[in-house]
Formats: sequence, C-alpha cells, structure tokens
Amino acid sequence: MKSAQHSMSPLDIVVLVRLCLQEGPIAQMQLADALYLSQSEISKSMRRSRYAGLLFGKENKVIRQALLEFLKYGIRYAFPQRPGAIVRGMPTSHSALPLSKEIQSDEPYVWPSPSGAVRGHSIIPLYPKVVEAAKNDQKLYEALALIDALRVGRARERSIAEIELEKRLC
Repeated sequence: MKSAQHSMSPLDIVVLVRLCLQEGPIAQMQLADALYLSQSEISKSMRRSRYAGLLFGKENKVIRQALLEFLKYGIRYAFPQRPGAIVRGMPTSHSALPLSKEIQSDEPYVWPSPSGAVRGHSIIPLYPKVVEAAKNDQKLYEALALIDALRVGRARERSIAEIELEKRLC
C-alpha cells in the first residue's frame, strides 16, 4: 500500500501571507498574477495548506493563528537559510522596513536581484519570483522581510519580527 507524504513548500508560506493581507476574496487567477505564479501552482499550494490545517473553506480562509504559530516556531527549521555571498539585491530581514527603522547594521541582507540597489549578504527567498511580487506590493514585501528575519535573524530581530507579523497577519 502506497502512502503519500504531504509536505509544505516555501511557496505555500508566500501564498498564505498574501491571502492574509488581502481585503476580501481573491480569485486564484488574480493571486497567481500578483505572485508571478501559474494558477496550477496556486491550486497545489492551497491543497497543501488545507492538508496542513492552515487554510479552510471555499473562500480560502487562512487560519491566521496557526500560520503565525508556524512562522514563529517552525519557519527557521522547515525552511532554514544562512546569509551567503555579497551580491546586489533587494533588502530583506533587518535591512528592510519595518525592521530597518529599529535595527542598525553594517551587514545588509538582500534577495539577489540584478536590478537591486543594495549590496549585501544574499538570502535565498522563499521562492524565485519573490522580488518581482514584492516590488509591486509593499505590504507583502514587508511581511516577507519580517519572515526572513525569523529565518535568519538573531533573537532581538526575531522578537521584533514576531510582534510586527502579528500586527499584519492577525
């Protein structure tokens, strides 16, 4: 008897966060366009999130408290990341708003992007099209930068990021 292993993908986190930030319902096609994904990728992502207990109903309602719990306690273990080589890119983690207002650092973190204006340690984003999606959606950008702080940040950065994410997602 075969059994299927159902595993979350880093992409699922981005889809769930975008759904949390959405005011009112959104069609899968609109969501796919906003995130630079195909509709089938969105559909698969939602199926995995439903299975994990993070999404329910025909309206695709995110169970926000469960998502926040996963982000606080699991994201850094499920989708770990360590700062890499110095590259040009788009600021993330403590180098992007809102954390950049509170945390000063000489070591910026960036998502690699040839069009980026900042040089810093590379942080591989949760999925390849994050930079494009974030350029067009400031709320999404800030939320994903906060999530990167949970993935790669020190205790103080993670603590501030948790508070900021709770404000945005719950």
